[in-house]
Amino acid sequence: MTDSPLLLGPVEIRQLAAELGIRPAKRLGQNFVIDPGTIRRIVSMASLAPDDVVLEVGPGLGSLTLGLLAAARRVIAVEVDPVLAARLPVTARARAGPLAGRLEVVSADAASIVELPGEPPTALVANLPYNVAVPVLLHVLDALPTLRRGLVMVQAEVADRMCAPPGSRTYGVPSVKLAWYGRVRRAGAVSRTVFWPAPNVDSALVEFARWEHEGAGAAGHTAGVSRAEVFEVVDAAFAQRRKTLRAALAGWAGSADQAARLLGDADVDPALRGEAIGVAEYVRIAEAARRARTIMQS
Repeated sequence: MTDSPLLLGPVEIRQLAAELGIRPAKRLGQNFVIDPGTIRRIVSMASLAPDDVVLEVGPGLGSLTLGLLAAARRVIAVEVDPVLAARLPVTARARAGPLAGRLEVVSADAASIVELPGEPPTALVANLPYNVAVPVLLHVLDALPTLRRGLVMVQAEVADRMCAPPGSRTYGVPSVKLAWYGRVRRAGAVSRTVFWPAPNVDSALVEFARWEHEGAGAAGHTAGVSRAEVFEVVDAAFAQRRKTLRAALAGWAGSADQAARLLGDADVDPALRGEAIGVAEYVRIAEAARRARTIMQS
């Protein structure tokens, strides 16, 4: 066995699935990568350092896992399917030899993890289950602050929403919330032919780099409010996205007039819609609300 694991191709993927008596589950968003070239491309684009601890969400049969083992010091693979979780170490030992010692498999739902065993992860590299990609990504960024960067594969339409700027057609809650954590960009397209089963949608790679302080990079300063405070404003604004901010934030602020006052204090036009402003403006609105509460309580 060399230092390069034997990657899985279409024949090996189907053989593994047959041995386990499984077919990819649509309800879990499972689409297994069967092209070794795509795995090499993802690992290369992830730009991992030899001392990185990588978090992989939804490793499935291990296509990407095998590629990551040669590039990082440790790989923590979180798999919700217990059958797949149990088989992954076996596959790693058979195809990666000594490098299999770098793998730790956690049988759990990534959307609910609060901590992981051993050293905390520094990078996220994953083919995220398409039906839960955004909530899982937001959750792990919140639960695991040591994650500094990452590269994830998601449905192309979801990638567009994740990376959309204010005012664009696809801009929404995922765009704002991910911008709170860091810089996000679309890093490339992935053909549907590299998956089994081939999905009915196109896929894309999304790269992110975390701000040194949450909310700081996008807002231009270290935010004086918490993530929860900012996200509360975002959720309220987009719950009624066709309304002006003055109207959409009325329930959150207590009244339309109070919403208008807070927006004025934040130097945000009350006649704008939530889809027209960025995370920096949402931070300022949350800060204005905190100042107003402080004055009322003094």
